[in-house]
This record gives sequence, C-alpha cells and structure tokens, in this order.
Amino acid sequence: MLPSVFRHSAFTTLWLGRILTNIATLIQSVAIGWLVYTLARQTHDEQYSMFLVGMVGLAQFTPMFLLALLAGETADRYDRRLILLCCGLLQSACAAAFSLLAMQPSVPLGSIFLVAGFFGIARAFGSPALFSVLPALVPREELTRAIAFNTLSVQVGTIAGPWAGGLLCALSPVLATGSSCLLYLVATLAWGLLLRMPITARAAQPAGASRLTMIHEGLRHLWGSKVVLGAISLDLFAVLLGGVTALLPAYAKDVLHIGPEGFGSLRSAFAIGAGATTLALALWPLNRHAGKWMLGSVALYGTATLFFALSRQTGWSMLALAVAGCADSVSVFMRQNLVQLLTPDTMRGRVSAVSGLFISASNELGEFESGVAARLLGIVGSAVFGGVGSLMVTVLWARLFPSLRTADHLAPAGRE
Repeated sequence: MLPSVFRHSAFTTLWLGRILTNIATLIQSVAIGWLVYTLARQTHDEQYSMFLVGMVGLAQFTPMFLLALLAGETADRYDRRLILLCCGLLQSACAAAFSLLAMQPSVPLGSIFLVAGFFGIARAFGSPALFSVLPALVPREELTRAIAFNTLSVQVGTIAGPWAGGLLCALSPVLATGSSCLLYLVATLAWGLLLRMPITARAAQPAGASRLTMIHEGLRHLWGSKVVLGAISLDLFAVLLGGVTALLPAYAKDVLHIGPEGFGSLRSAFAIGAGATTLALALWPLNRHAGKWMLGSVALYGTATLFFALSRQTGWSMLALAVAGCADSVSVFMRQNLVQLLTPDTMRGRVSAVSGLFISASNELGEFESGVAARLLGIVGSAVFGGVGSLMVTVLWARLFPSLRTADHLAPAGRE
C-alpha cells in the first residue's frame, strides 16, 4: 500500500518529475566532470585538471549567487508551477548544448563553462519555486512526510544518476548528455501537467509591493529566525568544506585506479547511504531533538569524509561515502523541515531562495573549493582538509547558534 502522500496526484507528479530531473542532473554532472578532467589531463597535471573541473562548479554557482534574491521574490509573486516549466525548458536546452559540444573533435572548455552558467540560471529560479510549491500539494498534517519523500526523490536520482552516468560516459559522453536532455524533457512535461491541477501555487502578497521591499522583508525575516539561519548556514559551511564530489574523478582515476565505472560507483555510494536513511525518515520521521540530530549528523559527515580521504581500498572508500550520505540525509531532513515549518507561505520563495543559494554554494562552490585546495594541497590533502573543516564548523556553530543546539520539536510556521 502506497504512503498517504501519494494519494495526492499533484505531489506524485512533482515527485516523479523531480526524480527524473535529478537523474538527468547527475548523469550530466558525471559526464561533464569526466569530460573536462580527461581533456585537461591531455595537457595538464592532476592538480590543475581538478582546478578546471572545479571551475565548472563556479560557472554554475555564479548566476545562482547573483540571481538568488530575485528568484525568491519571483517565486513569491508568480505562479510557481509556471516557473518550474520555464526552468525545465532551459535545462533541456542546456543538456542539448552539452551534447553538441561533446560531439566536437576538440571541445572548447570556455563553451562548457558558458552553458554551465545558463544551467545555473535555470537552477537559480527553479529551486525556490520547487521548494515553496510543496506545501500547496499536501495537507499540512502530511507535510513532514512529504518533505521526507521529496528528499527521497533526490536520493533516488542521486543513486541512479551517477551509476547510469558512469556507464553511459564509458560508452560516450554524447550518449550521457543526450540521455540527460531526454529526461529533462519528460520532467518538463510533468511540470506542465501541474498547471492543469486545481492547486494554489502563488502566495498572496500586498498590492503594489515592490521587488526591493519584498526582498528586504524576506531577508529581515530570515535574520530574525536564528534557528533557520543557523540550520542553513551550518549546511553551507560543512558541505562547502567537507564535500568531496569534485575530487571523485581524480580519486577514481589516479588514487583508487578504478576508471569511469568506478567513478560512478563512488558517486552512487554516497546516495545509497542517503537514500536508505531518507526512506527510513519518510516512514518514521524524527520529531524531537532537531538541533542535536542536525549537529550530530554534520559531525558524523566530517568524520566519514576524513576516513574516505585516508582510505586506499575501494570497499572502505565506498563505505565511508555511504556513511557520509546517511549523515547528510539526517541533516537535510532537519533543515528542510525547519525552513518549511518556520516560514510563512508569503515568504517561502524568498527564504527558500537563500536556503537554495546556501545549498548550491555548498555544492557548486564546494567543487570550486575542492579544486583550489587540490591545486594547493594535492588531491588527498584537499579531502583531509574538508573533513577536518566540517568537524570544526560543527563545534563553532553549536556555540554561535544556541537556539539551534536546543531546538526540539518541529514547530508550526511563524513560531521559533
């Protein structure tokens, strides 16, 4: 018997579309990362090649950083379903462009960075719209479980995406990026179906409110909610330092010597741990000691990252990544619940945009940080630095945000 959240057709449609989108994104990420690293290694050493892989992350993050506040205000002003549809079309176009570039005998890296920038624009506007539309799809009493299953859709895509990306990339990067394009198009069709469903996907705003006024109100609300601010900033700095995603091509090729198929397996190991934990949280949600669970999970994440950095056995490396995925899943579950339940619907787009910016900074900008650190410290040194950094951030945030440390029950919107 299906969980009760899947009795709501709008949520099911969003859930399936997000699975496809995440599979497409991870296939594309594997393909572009492997393509850039392989091309760079023809003329550069390992460290500089990793730096160029990190530049792909920076190219995606830059437009997200510049447009985050505008994207959040847009999600609060216009129909969030229409925004998702437009962003899906842009993502499909970017995947098609990557495919055309991969067909070239000599791929210009500058063109890859340019397309990655447009992909970042799509994610900048799509992320707050996707996150803030969720409460409109299910009754309030089912929101916590819906958040968990929504996170599970990410993990399902993250498990299947890297594995499929590794296999497809071993055959041809063009095949990998072309598959991404097809999946994006199918997901975009799902966003289009949402427009035909009778749900309220636009928050009521004061008449005549200017963009700057709405942006300022959103930032003021976020600054006043120390639990939410502490939760999303903890995720930012912990994963910014501790994330090793950008290092995995180098680990697969030059440390563990397991090739592109092994690279995909490393990417999937993290998601398997995260997916199993997210499924458990969807069935048996955590409702108490939210702050302690979040801080403890980030500390475990840093410890697992440090273990991965020092491992030279593929099995142990995959186990460390799986444990890191488990820890990250608990952290994500707590953060998303705190953001959704402590934020009024009229401000969800703006707060979600800042939260999404922090998440993207921890991922895309984290890839750039890993590339720079690998250039300075070497591949293994960069991973060690990240694990230690995550542990230090956990201790510091426990002191800076005592309200996060003592957060217990997940409270309703508008209360902290």
